Amino acid sequence: MRPLDESETTQVFEKLFKFTGNNLKNIVESPSHEGPDQTPGRYCFRLHKNRVYYVSESLVKRATNIKRDNLVALGTNIGKFTKSGKFHLTIQALNLLAANAKHKVWLKPTSEMSFLYGNDVIKGGLGRITDNINAYDGVVVFSMSDVPLGFGIAAKSTQDCRKMDPNGLVVIRQADTGEYLRSQEDI
Repeated sequence: MRPLDESETTQVFEKLFKFTGNNLKNIVESPSHEGPDQTPGRYCFRLHKNRVYYVSESLVKRATNIKRDNLVALGTNIGKFTKSGKFHLTIQALNLLAANAKHKVWLKPTSEMSFLYGNDVIKGGLGRITDNINAYDGVVVFSMSDVPLGFGIAAKSTQDCRKMDPNGLVVIRQADTGEYLRSQEDI
């Protein structure tokens, strides 16, 4: 487990910024109350076996006693680097993104299952949408009862969504909570 280098940090922050905007500051500066210390620590990003973890510094200090080969995971896995060197967010980052999301989309109860089965969001299944979403912005998808279901990329802006027909594509799915069941061996 090692800290991210400059290019890796840039890729991770760019991807997180796409979904959180200026709220990225809340993720980076969030105090950690884990560990035996009375003063709150901080969270940091660490790379282990091409996976990026969001973990408290006190937990990182305690993990130095474990051999790298024996260490499976540490903290919250928020994404991974592909073999070509690109960074992809995983579904485990959903809680972090949902708490700091800049753009949100709420689904009608009738279209929640379709999204959880791995389908994109169409206009007919849209319950609400935040204002000022541009095309290709990162959005977090919620149920109408504010339960985070996944995240994706906006296919159209908010204004275009209001004018389009009910079968038009609104959000291109990147990850959803149904992946926990569909991809158990990969997670």
